[in-house]
Amino acid sequence: MRGALPWITAALVVVADRVTKGLVLARLDPGAWVEVMPGLALTHVHNRGIAFSLFSGGGAFSRVLLHLVIFTSVVIIAAMLVRHAQHSRLSGFAFGLILGGAVGNLIDRVLYGWVVDFVHLWARFSDRTLSWPDFNVADASISVGAVLLILNEFRVHSREPEHASDSD
Repeated sequence: MRGALPWITAALVVVADRVTKGLVLARLDPGAWVEVMPGLALTHVHNRGIAFSLFSGGGAFSRVLLHLVIFTSVVIIAAMLVRHAQHSRLSGFAFGLILGGAVGNLIDRVLYGWVVDFVHLWARFSDRTLSWPDFNVADASISVGAVLLILNEFRVHSREPEHASDSD
């Protein structure tokens, strides 16, 4: 099962991402804002860039280049998954989250030329409002997967025996 875990995780992320984005596209007009509770709103945003809308102002050439870079990243992540995911369930799960998120956002880019973002978080502190950029299931999966990989590295290195120093 350990070998299948990353692939199943990636597939579930892609399905969850497609379903949630489909609901947003079907039920919320672009630019919509629906407050769910204080600090959380559902939105409908078209993100033409990458994380935090970076590189969103580019022309056709930059979009093609961005698609190629993202596709190459997906291939590299899949290769890393094949090579490293069997080391632990946690790393397999993390690589599955990252791969599923990358594929989910790549599908949007191929279908629409942009990514559907729909979760907006914010916090109010007296007269200031701090706001996080809108995101989606794929983005959250990539972020959680990256954090899990980092935690897994700390866990793995904390269990390695210390080597005796070569003092003469």
